[in-house]
Amino acid sequence: MLNERQKKILWAVTQSHIDLNIPIGSILLIKRYPLNLSSATIRNAMASLEKMGYITQPHTSAGRVPTEKGYRFYVNSLMEDQPFSISDSMSHELSLRLQSTENDSNGVIKKAAETLSLMSQNLAIAIPPKIEDMVLKHIKFIKYDKRKALSVLISEEGIVKNTFVELDKSYTQQQLDKAAHYINSKFTGEKIKDVKELLSYQLLKDKEAYDRIATSVLYLFKDLIILDDDTLSLNGLSGTSYLPDFVDSKQVKIILRAIEDKHFMLKLLNQLSGSQGIKVFVGLENIMPAMSKLSLVASTYNDKKCSSGAIGIIGPTCMNYRKLIPIVDHTAKALTRILSEN
Repeated sequence: MLNERQKKILWAVTQSHIDLNIPIGSILLIKRYPLNLSSATIRNAMASLEKMGYITQPHTSAGRVPTEKGYRFYVNSLMEDQPFSISDSMSHELSLRLQSTENDSNGVIKKAAETLSLMSQNLAIAIPPKIEDMVLKHIKFIKYDKRKALSVLISEEGIVKNTFVELDKSYTQQQLDKAAHYINSKFTGEKIKDVKELLSYQLLKDKEAYDRIATSVLYLFKDLIILDDDTLSLNGLSGTSYLPDFVDSKQVKIILRAIEDKHFMLKLLNQLSGSQGIKVFVGLENIMPAMSKLSLVASTYNDKKCSSGAIGIIGPTCMNYRKLIPIVDHTAKALTRILSEN
C-alpha cells in the first residue's frame, strides 16, 4: 500500500515523464508541482517507490521513469476521476466527421477508426461485432458447382458474409432457394447465434418442412457461423504511419501482422466483451510478446441491436492517457449513437 505522499510523488513522476519523455529527478518535481517537500524527502520517497517496483532508474545518477506497474497505478487513478470530457470543438469535429459517413455500418466503423487515429495521433483499430451476435436479415444459397454452394448472409447491421459450403450431394438451385426461403421466413430478425439452435428445433418440430426441403443444406447453416470469422480482420485499422514514432521497423511489421490476424482481433474483443466503457491495457505482452512496450486504450460500442464491437488506440506505454482516454470514450459513445440512429 502506498501512503498519500508516495501516491502524489508517483503521480508527479509519471505525468512528468509523459509530458517530457525524460528521466525525472527531485529538483524537476519541485519546479513542476507544489509538493511542499524538500528534495531529500522526495528522493527518499522515490527510493521507496523504486524498491516497490513502481519506478526505475535507467542508469546511475539519472532520474526515474515509471515501470509498467507505475503506469497501471497512474491509469487506475485516472479511471477513478470519471466521467471523461473533451473540448466542445473536438466533440463537434468528431461528430461532424462521423455524421458525414454514408448509412453503412462498415463505413461508419472505418471512419470512426480514421477519425480516432487523426485526433489521437496513434494507431487506431475498430473491431465490428461478432457475426453471430448480429441479427439475421437475409440468407441466400447460390449453386457453385456439383457439390458446392455459396452462402451469402446479410445481417441487419449491414455486414455481408460469404462462405463456400461443401454439400453432401448435388442440389438444384430450386432446392437451395427453398432452403434459404425456409430460413428467411422463420428466422429473420433473430440473432444469428440463436438461429443455429432454433433451426434444429424447428426442423424436428415441422415434419412437413423436414421432409419437403433440402434438409441437409439447412443443417449446414449451423456450421456456417464461426467465432473467428474473417469480418473481424482489418475492418478498421488506421494510423499505421504513427507506429514508427515509438517502435523500430521490425516491431512495426510484427505488430501489423498481429493486427491483421483475425485471431488477434478476436482475442482483443473477447477481453473487452462484457465490459462497458473504457478499458486500458498497460503493456500488451499477454496478447503478443512484441507488444510489451505498447498500451491499448479501448471501449466497446453498440449498434441498434445491442451487438457489441470495440474501438481503441494502440500507442506507447508512455502515451498521454489523460488526453487520450476521453477521446476514445467520446468516439465510442458517438459511434454507438450513430449506429443506433441509422
